Amino acid sequence: MILNALTLFHTILSLVGIGFGFGVLYGFLTSKRLDGWTAIFLAATAATSLTGFLFPVHGFLPSHAVGIVSLAVLAVAILARYRFHLAGGWRRIYVVAAVIALYLNVFVLIVQLFRRVPALEALAPTQSEPPFQITQLFALGFFAVLTFRASMKFHPEPPMS
Repeated sequence: MILNALTLFHTILSLVGIGFGFGVLYGFLTSKRLDGWTAIFLAATAATSLTGFLFPVHGFLPSHAVGIVSLAVLAVAILARYRFHLAGGWRRIYVVAAVIALYLNVFVLIVQLFRRVPALEALAPTQSEPPFQITQLFALGFFAVLTFRASMKFHPEPPMS
């Protein structure tokens, strides 16, 4: 019962992080700060990674590696945004780190969809088949292009005091 509750909580956090992450990405592309969206995105995405370590497993899994990388990238994004206030090169570092964090969350979503949706699982039961690989490659390319565009476009106005 506790494991089901943890799974539900972890899943909701992940979906909130992805939803708000796309909102933040829209803000980058339109050069809008979206401070509230940013705070929710960063908090939900960090909480998603942290709760992922609470599941009972034996040994170090690829999901642990993704969680560690995600937390490291989020730490950089949080420092760039809240400690260095997007000054100088920290603006671009923030954008790149935030979009990487969003991509990692979407990467895991794709993995879970191919594990949990019967039609997708039938297409790629071991996740080494072309449908899974093509989907992940498309997602990587999509986020690479968006990261580049967002890092060029995001020049927010300083917050009003």
